[in-house]
Amino acid sequence: MDITIHASFLPQNDPDAALAFYRDTLGFEVRNDVSYEGMRWITVGPAEQPGTSIVLYPPAADPGVTDDERRTIAEMMAKGTYASLLLATKDLDGTFERLQASAEVVQEPTDQPYGVRDCAFRDPAGNLIRIQEKR
Repeated sequence: MDITIHASFLPQNDPDAALAFYRDTLGFEVRNDVSYEGMRWITVGPAEQPGTSIVLYPPAADPGVTDDERRTIAEMMAKGTYASLLLATKDLDGTFERLQASAEVVQEPTDQPYGVRDCAFRDPAGNLIRIQEKR
């Protein structure tokens, strides 16, 4: 089979803050920015990987989500337990140094027993962003 990852979805509750973080802090390019009925879907991704994108979406936009579920999603996002993203870099320490002033640090660079060195941040919506470097 020939299957690739085209896009993954990550919730955002403040499109301008999400755009600033993913574009300005992480350096991703903006590929699409769509508004509909007061909501925004922003597609970003690394310039070197034009076929792989992250869609920053309003999590309550799905008409199948109940009001109780919307409240639960909002609570989980506020706690940082709703969604996460794993990124990779060849220079973890340099990446950490550049990001720590612009994002909430969850974990400083640490050697993990499973063969990577990683760190973690939270994006403006509370999503956990882990960044790894293979050892």
